[in-house]
Amino acid sequence: MRKRIITPSEQTQRSDLSVEWLDLEQLATVELTSEDAAYPIESALTAGGGPGWRADSPGKQIIRLVFDEPLNITRIQLLFKEEEHARTQEFALSWKADKSESSHEILRQQYNFSPPENTLEREDYKLELNALVMLEISITPDISDGPSRASLTQLRLA
Repeated sequence: MRKRIITPSEQTQRSDLSVEWLDLEQLATVELTSEDAAYPIESALTAGGGPGWRADSPGKQIIRLVFDEPLNITRIQLLFKEEEHARTQEFALSWKADKSESSHEILRQQYNFSPPENTLEREDYKLELNALVMLEISITPDISDGPSRASLTQLRLA
């Protein structure tokens, strides 16, 4: 018998091979509270990757995807990186099925970054959201109101 121990990142990569990720640049308009010119939101949303998105100022930030047509979403993947400052980040995901209704929170979560040991937060949610017209990510980069800026390395939807 042949065996090989795989790392969690290899396991995620293999399970992602069969997933058809949505082309968010073609399907949605992005609304956001701020953006560092060196870290544009496009680099967090495209398959080729890049440095990801980062806010141009500290404090709570919002990234909102407004879809051109209602979509059914079955999976949301998020990747956050922090290699410099120890902090506790909180993020929340919410959605709307109709532009006139109030949003529905999917989840709210906190994560402790403590470089150099804990520098990545990878989230992978399997769910069923039907006729989605808006998805919003609210990020509080440091719940103790430190000077950290919000960032998002990758966002993928299927």
